[in-house]
Amino acid sequence: MGILAGKKALVTGASRGIGRAITERFLAEGVEVWGLGTREPEDLGERITAAGGRLHWLSADLALLAAVEGIIEGALQESGGFDVAVNNAGLTRDTLSLRMTLESWQKVIDVNLSAAFLVARTVARDMIRKRAGSIINMSSVVGIHGNGGQANYAASKAGLIGLTKSLARETAGRGVRVNAIAPGFIESDMTAAMPEAAREGMLQLIPLKRAGKPEDVAEAALFFASPLSSYITGQVLTVDGGMFI
Repeated sequence: MGILAGKKALVTGASRGIGRAITERFLAEGVEVWGLGTREPEDLGERITAAGGRLHWLSADLALLAAVEGIIEGALQESGGFDVAVNNAGLTRDTLSLRMTLESWQKVIDVNLSAAFLVARTVARDMIRKRAGSIINMSSVVGIHGNGGQANYAASKAGLIGLTKSLARETAGRGVRVNAIAPGFIESDMTAAMPEAAREGMLQLIPLKRAGKPEDVAEAALFFASPLSSYITGQVLTVDGGMFI
């Protein structure tokens, strides 16, 4: 049996990339997962069967902020409560700040930060009643260091770090832990589309000389979700291959 066997987890943005890797890693550990995304991947059923876990799919758009708490409350009622919640859902609308529209700014803030706040607040109330639980917020190294052309994204990810530390202080006395993961250059649809020269230039900045994989981030999520991190809260773990040593 896995280290989290019998536990229940909520993972937002579970349909692809890091969210999917976390979902599959949790399932492999025997976790019952409620995955949330805009659409369920066609091949996810086969992967779940292979992993041996159990998945409940929630189709939802977290950009519709007014509906977020109701969706999570429904999932809480269905599941009986979550032991782990992973705020992974996010999007980008990249452009230079001087060209960025208010709409592009607000869309990223709404999905990456405001929706994560609503999810975290909703599950935290239930975890506090049970005096146990782990909330994991997916930040980014750009939330720590910034990045040109990503003012909205960087601000949202920096906001998640502030949310993580504040909520950790508010809930620690009730047995709830709140931590953040800050991935660096991770293989994704977006990085696969980069020009080869740009990709090679990025890899030169990484001491481990390779891009990260979604599975690398999933292992960090497993650590924060498990008893192995039972004395850790309010922390930000960078998963970046040493890019910002």
